[in-house]
Amino acid sequence: MRLFLPLALCTMLSALSQAHAQLGASVQPEILREVGIDQRLNEQLPLDLVFRDEAGQSVALQKYFGEKPVVLALVYYECPMLCTQVLNGLTESLRPLAFNVGEQFEVVTVSFDPRETPALAAAKKKGYVEKYNRAGASEGWHFLTGDSVAIRQLTEAVGFRYKLDPFTKQYAHASGIIVATPQGKLARYFYGIEYPTRDLRFALIEASENRIGNVVDQVLMYCFHYDPSTGKYSVAVINVLRVTGIATVLALGTFMLVMLRRERRQ
Repeated sequence: MRLFLPLALCTMLSALSQAHAQLGASVQPEILREVGIDQRLNEQLPLDLVFRDEAGQSVALQKYFGEKPVVLALVYYECPMLCTQVLNGLTESLRPLAFNVGEQFEVVTVSFDPRETPALAAAKKKGYVEKYNRAGASEGWHFLTGDSVAIRQLTEAVGFRYKLDPFTKQYAHASGIIVATPQGKLARYFYGIEYPTRDLRFALIEASENRIGNVVDQVLMYCFHYDPSTGKYSVAVINVLRVTGIATVLALGTFMLVMLRRERRQ
């Protein structure tokens, strides 16, 4: 009898553990199927949506648009890992960038958790503005919170799908950032947690309709193209060959001109 009770208890606990694991396994794939990022290239952001800034003031999205391209990051501030990696990756991409947040472009970070507060947003902003460490960043990098209606409309507009995990009580979601035009058109999507500075620079130049950048950027961008399926810029081989061909012709022409002038002098 003494052996029977512990054995029965262990058997029952083992069965419960297996049942929970099986239930969790059946739920997890379902959640993962419901999260992701569906590109909405060239579609319009609903700029009339109202959120709260880090000071608790009501503000419409359109406040951050109109003159400059905008980098949009959807996260939640108490996310235990992935959202921090997204913001860290964005910061690492911004730091070598010649353009300055608040001067050539804006950054808008929006929490998709309606339970989060401006106080959380303010704390998160303080940390990342300090990490970015450039003058004027506080005026150009914005951290917003909002109600469930505004959040749902924004996330649906950009194709950002997320789901609350019933077991962990945390959000399952994809990772990435979006670049929008000054008019609020969705221009470029970047997936994951690392965003090459070169690609982000190209995206900002394109979104600004070439109002920022220089002549070298224009040549480089002619040699690269954005692939929506990967969210990355890759070499446009045909264009590279064209540029190389033109450069070769110009070099030969210059060489021949120099040689002709030398012959005439002799």
